[in-house]
Amino acid sequence: MQKINQQHGPWFIKSRAWVYRDPWVKVQRDEVTRPDGQPGTYAVVHIKPGVCVLAIDENNDAHLTREFHYAVGETTLECVSGGRDDDEPALQAAQRELREELGLEASEWIDLGRLDPFTASILSPTQLYLARQLKQFDIAPEGTEQIEHIVLPFEEVVEQVMAGVITHAPSMALILKVARWLGK
Repeated sequence: MQKINQQHGPWFIKSRAWVYRDPWVKVQRDEVTRPDGQPGTYAVVHIKPGVCVLAIDENNDAHLTREFHYAVGETTLECVSGGRDDDEPALQAAQRELREELGLEASEWIDLGRLDPFTASILSPTQLYLARQLKQFDIAPEGTEQIEHIVLPFEEVVEQVMAGVITHAPSMALILKVARWLGK
């Protein structure tokens, strides 16, 4: 248990303990004084910072991944997503993930901002990118990945977000941001 004694918004953190760590997740447990003055605890899950990339080709087709995801126990349709390695810059991670998962490289990258998928008890900042002017290369997925490359008209992808077919929060936000960006 590490003494902190620090104001954190309306909360006061007295001490902190790291109760779990692996390469992707860390869990902190803080002893706090709540905003109402009462003693309490607060847990925060830190997930490795990530990136989410929507690749759109010259035909206005979106390149997505279809893959089984362990936590939700089902196969999902998503934009390319992954974690950043150590202090890896977000754009470099986005370029690496796009090449690994779909074998694509893009010569145009548009940064569409950061997304905090959860704000109450999970810290998982995700940088969003639109990738355009694509070239196809061989894929190089990680050993845990069995990814199917799906190509769909972008308009259909937007409809799949609205219909609840695409449920991955960073993908949903990115697709809708790109729709708005392309509408400019």
